[in-house]
Amino acid sequence: MATTQQKAAPQKKSEGFTGVRGAFWIIIVCAVVAFTLFYTWFANDMHFQDPGTNEHPADVWGTIFKGGVVVPVIHTLLLTVLAMSIERWLALKTAFGKGALPKFVANIKAALNANDLAKANQLCDQQKGSVANVVKASLNAYADMEHGANANLRKAQKVAKIQQAHEEATQLEMPTLTMNLPIVATIVTLGTLTGLLGTVTGMIKSFSALSTSGGADSTALSAGISEALINTAFGIATSWCAVVSYNYFSNKVDKLTYALDEVGYSIAQTYEANHTDEA
Repeated sequence: MATTQQKAAPQKKSEGFTGVRGAFWIIIVCAVVAFTLFYTWFANDMHFQDPGTNEHPADVWGTIFKGGVVVPVIHTLLLTVLAMSIERWLALKTAFGKGALPKFVANIKAALNANDLAKANQLCDQQKGSVANVVKASLNAYADMEHGANANLRKAQKVAKIQQAHEEATQLEMPTLTMNLPIVATIVTLGTLTGLLGTVTGMIKSFSALSTSGGADSTALSAGISEALINTAFGIATSWCAVVSYNYFSNKVDKLTYALDEVGYSIAQTYEANHTDEA
């Protein structure tokens, strides 16, 4: 019976928001919002000196519209970064649990040093989150080594099984912790490349204006330069936001992983220190 509980424990899911698995739909929604804004708000006649022509911008919104069709693509990437950042913040908040993680780890280690498994389990129930789930699975394995079918194993084998239970529970939680971060990491590069694409297309228009017969078309020339600079600016801004977001949440995941490793090591070492090899 104890063995069954040990295997079932890692399947426990964190209560609360655990992340959005259908990230593709987030991108679609962001694209719809970006293109809708581009062709309604940015293209509105109020933002141009000559209504109905979309020429000669009267304010910053009209200037952004002159950046061309690449602008809503970059806006889609920017909105996706913002949406994913909010999604990751909520998911990791749930994963860390209700209390401060360093305090939880310290309390678990203190309970283990006192050989008080009941207290350690109580702390897990209060903390919740991914760390608490993993520690709970390890504690179940700890108890199973004493009272379950594995009680007759050698101490080294018992310690190995506790460590195995901890690693299996950690692997079950890791997808929730890192989910959607690869998308943010991809946008780090896509933002810059898309901005560069807009820059190139804008410069093509500029040089095309310069090559027209009878002298340069100043309107076409300014429009091409505007498109180039606007896309460059938005591409850099999008990549900047993506880099900050990715590094911030990667650091949060690393902290949680270190906490899991520390507690898992403490549980295994506590068992090894408090038990003798009776085999």
